[in-house]
Amino acid sequence: MLKKRIIPCLDIMDGKVVKGVNFVDLVDVGDPVAIAMEYEKQCADEVVFLDITASHEKRRTIYDLIERAAANLSIPLTVGGGIRTIDDFRRALACGADKVSINSSAVANPNLIAEASAEFGKQCVVVAVDARGDDVYIKGGREKTGLDLIEWVTTCEKLGAGEILLTSMVGDGTQNGYDIEMTKKVAESVNIPVIASGGCGKIGDIIDVFKQTNCDAALVASLFHYGMATVDDVKIKMKEAGISCRRV
Repeated sequence: MLKKRIIPCLDIMDGKVVKGVNFVDLVDVGDPVAIAMEYEKQCADEVVFLDITASHEKRRTIYDLIERAAANLSIPLTVGGGIRTIDDFRRALACGADKVSINSSAVANPNLIAEASAEFGKQCVVVAVDARGDDVYIKGGREKTGLDLIEWVTTCEKLGAGEILLTSMVGDGTQNGYDIEMTKKVAESVNIPVIASGGCGKIGDIIDVFKQTNCDAALVASLFHYGMATVDDVKIKMKEAGISCRRV
């Protein structure tokens, strides 16, 4: 049985970790590298850095921050936000990222998925999908694409995506639990790992999404950022619930 992963997500704006509700009302919660290092100590399996306004503001991603994080972390680091070209992929990986997440640029140029997968391997390519119901959004949830969720994730898989990072826009930051129905539907539609994101407010939400869907990982922000639980707390409860996970 594949071990389920716990992945803290650090949404970054202006070099700081921020958290909001439904993609708005953002507040500063600290330094990304220091926070990521603490999560590694707590047995996080991976860490995700998302530069949440890079695509909307049409600027480049945070390469200096990637270098600093990669120099201090031994767990895999995924970075996203502002990645628009194969050269952006190349630079992010050269700076120390293990995986690169694309969202708006994948919708604008689906062939970028195929190009990156062919050059760097599908294990490096994460397609982030922000969805509300069956609708896919881009630019930090600001723009509706007209794409159908299931059609889009299956297309991403065919093009060479290695993982789908699925965020429920309705659940994001609300701490009301993951969107079980959406996550289940997507996880059953593809044969690549699906990371559930959006809405985690308690350890039970993580247990529920693993028990009720075939997702491979849970992305967590508020629960950890606000000190309501540690990664290790989560893994202890997962083992008690019979969910296979790594402990370091």
